[in-house]
Order: sequence, then structure tokens, then C-alpha cells
Amino acid sequence: MPPWIETSIRVVALLVMLVGLFGLVIPVFPGIIIIWLAALAYGLAAGFGTLGGWMFALITLLAIGGMLVDNVLMGAGAKKGGASWGGLAVALVGFFIGTLIVPVVGGLVLGPLALFGFEYYRHRNRDQALDTVKGLATGWGLSFLARFAIGVVMIVLWAVWAF
Repeated sequence: MPPWIETSIRVVALLVMLVGLFGLVIPVFPGIIIIWLAALAYGLAAGFGTLGGWMFALITLLAIGGMLVDNVLMGAGAKKGGASWGGLAVALVGFFIGTLIVPVVGGLVLGPLALFGFEYYRHRNRDQALDTVKGLATGWGLSFLARFAIGVVMIVLWAVWAF
């Protein structure tokens, strides 16, 4: 493969990975998956080789972990704030429907509102319902930090493989 094609493949893969990494700021954006897909596309285009196979396996494990930690930390934050399992389910539906109605920001608005509404109806206490939403927001923050760190490690592993 000519060097300019190899360099182009690396640059495109890196740019896509950076979009995935900085897209993690938006909670519903699948940045971890985008980083993983860019690594997969790079491997298919440039070849995996021995080192690439191992690095891609580690990248895959990190991607799975990143997707799990996202849900666990957000749910744990809301549970710590007093949310019920029913409230978490309603919030998840709110995130999904809100994202469908107004992509990106709709879920960010409707999810917490749905959680607040459910918990307020359940307890008839505004402060208690607000605590669950604060817990969800705290979980979002921790989730972002964890996903961002995992994304950075995934990109570093790819860079060791690609360069």
C-alpha cells in the first residue's frame, strides 16, 4: 500500500475517533462505539497483524466496559439520590422518546423531567424528587469522566498499533 494511502487511513481513523471522544460530552452520543468502529475500520483497511489483533481485542473490551459503566454510574447516581427502579425505567423511556422527538437535547430534557414526575407522584415531595434528579446528574458527570478516560485509553491503544 502506498505511504500516502496508509497515512490517509490513519488520519481519517484518528479524526473519527476524536469526533467520538469529544461527542461523549453529549450523554446520548455513542462516542465509545464510534471510536471502536473507527478502530475496526482501520484494522479492516490497513490490516490487523499480530499487534493490531491484540490491541483491537483490548479496545473491544474497553468499549464493552465503557458502555456498561455509562449505565451503571447514571443509575447508581439516581439510586443514591433515592430513585426507584420504576423511576429509572421511566427516565430511560423519557431519554429515548425525547431523543427521538428532538435529537441530542430532547432526551437530556425529557429524561430528568420524567424521573422528577415519577418520583414526585410516588412521594408527593418536591425536594425528594429533586434529589433523585440531582443524583442522576451526578451519575451523568461521573459517567462522562469514566467514558472520556476509557475513550482516551482506546485511542492510545489504537495509536500504539497504528504508529
